[in-house]
Amino acid sequence: MTIAIRQLHKHFVGEVAGLDLRKPLTDVEAREIEAAMDKYAVLVFHGQDITDEQQMAFALNFGQREDARGGNITKASEHRLNSGLNDVSNLGKDGKPLPKDSRANLFNLGNCLWHSDSSFRPIPAKFSLLSARVVNPKGGNTEFADMRAAYDALDDDTKAEIDDLVCEHSLMYSRGSLGFTEYTEDEKEMFKPVLQRLVRTHPVHRRKSLYLSSHAGKIVGMSVPEGRLLLRDLNEHATQAEFVYVHKWKLHDLVMWDNRQTMHRVRRYDQSQPRDMRRATVAGTEPTVQQQAAE
Repeated sequence: MTIAIRQLHKHFVGEVAGLDLRKPLTDVEAREIEAAMDKYAVLVFHGQDITDEQQMAFALNFGQREDARGGNITKASEHRLNSGLNDVSNLGKDGKPLPKDSRANLFNLGNCLWHSDSSFRPIPAKFSLLSARVVNPKGGNTEFADMRAAYDALDDDTKAEIDDLVCEHSLMYSRGSLGFTEYTEDEKEMFKPVLQRLVRTHPVHRRKSLYLSSHAGKIVGMSVPEGRLLLRDLNEHATQAEFVYVHKWKLHDLVMWDNRQTMHRVRRYDQSQPRDMRRATVAGTEPTVQQQAAE
């Protein structure tokens, strides 16, 4: 069956038909999907009742698996999944929803903030692929923002001002904005800030995009208040309705997105209801800027 893609938003997002992700992709199919990601930045696949192994196999068509360590506060002994996928559910190891006041649940609420996956790592993620295994009955939509269109819409003076700026990113910045500020010394070391460019250029089509995230807490060379005001202004601009696609999850949907060209966030939902979402993350290949110790 031929792959068919229907655009869902005026700027980005393609809905893919003609692929069964339980089966290995041919080289031609993998190239088609990679090219579609370059164009649409977000792809939606419906009705994909896949295993963890099949999800990971699909992801590995597009690069290496990103090491999931260092992205949360959950101890290895408490991990629910052992397949290499990131667990972005609200479930504990026993398969039940985490207590609302548990440390892990409070930390995970940071996913409700606009972000780009792994921007807190020296080499940030390339693609993310999220599979819906249990969908909560109300809420929990995921919103995506096209950071290419957002950059294009900036005035020339703003583009000139920000094109060479560098930001500090850390999970402690995003969680701190929600009042989560207590960390062990090991966690502080694990989450120490890294540097990322504020504007990225795509390696294939060379289109520029804003590289924003709630993980960004400082701009190098600016005072903290001045830098955060600029970041807030840019975030407000980039997440206007005209740049945003809202995905309303159905069971066995798989959505993949390019973290280099988009931001996303999950919307609030009833935490007492189970939500099982599993993410395969394709590693990036290079830093956005030469790393040095962030101050």
